[in-house]
Amino acid sequence: MADTDAGSSAWHQRALAEIVRWSWLKDLTDRTTAVVDPVYDRFRSNPVLELMHGGRWLGHSLHPALSDLPIGLWSATLLLDAAGQDVPQAGSRLDPSSTLSAAGLAAAAATAATGVADWSVSDAEDRRAGLFHGLLNGAGTLLQGASLAARLSGHRPTGRALGAASLTVTVAAAYLGGHLVQGRAVMVNRVATHTGPQRWVRAVAEDDLPVGATTGVEVEGRRVLLHRTDGEVLALDDVCSHAGALLHRGEVRDCTVVCPLHFSVFDLRDGRIVRGPAHHPQPVLPARVRNGFIEVRGSAPRSRRSSN
Repeated sequence: MADTDAGSSAWHQRALAEIVRWSWLKDLTDRTTAVVDPVYDRFRSNPVLELMHGGRWLGHSLHPALSDLPIGLWSATLLLDAAGQDVPQAGSRLDPSSTLSAAGLAAAAATAATGVADWSVSDAEDRRAGLFHGLLNGAGTLLQGASLAARLSGHRPTGRALGAASLTVTVAAAYLGGHLVQGRAVMVNRVATHTGPQRWVRAVAEDDLPVGATTGVEVEGRRVLLHRTDGEVLALDDVCSHAGALLHRGEVRDCTVVCPLHFSVFDLRDGRIVRGPAHHPQPVLPARVRNGFIEVRGSAPRSRRSSN
């Protein structure tokens, strides 16, 4: 009985593992990557592209928020259909259901654009699963477009059926998108729980980090980037908040570090995002030179008592 329960509780994991193994999906991902990546690299520094990510302006990805719009609008369309409220007023071809369907299609276009932007900075299995997620959403959008066309041409029963099919496919796509975030940790803050060490800890000998040098160390299980300038030592969480790459392997210039994986840029002095696609700033650690060693400590725990 226990084995059966364990197997049924992990059906979604087995399903996703099977999806990303499909050979046709791998081939399509490779071909799509070959087209999208050069375009993305060309416009990487464009502020419009950063806005599509959400990034430093919103603090999180814009795509999940936009995805609620077509799902909500098309759900309302189905509800109006069920209530018999899909009848236009005299002299008009656009009924309430058609209006919501059209608004959902407009929202789907913006959602798709931001989804492609986020997909461009995914990797490996997540990229294949993300592409399948996009294909399902594309199919749902096409069905909704066909539904709207049928409604406007007077074929309302057909429009209702196509609308219901569209929402079904879209909800399946949303489930897969939710699994990418909740199960695969795509687009989440990879350093949200990093706080230690809670005391000053020796990280590296002072002589091993000359002025201008950068290194990565591990102190009490936490990876830390150290960079020495002419007047101070800067310490930053070494794990990129966007996708978990080690920042000390990237290029350091003018007190900024470039992530070697997706080329986000962080300020070493305060951890702020200089350029996306990262959504969350890097935690900064206090650092000091003492008795011939460079020491660091983690974020001090906040008091639970009100400051008032």
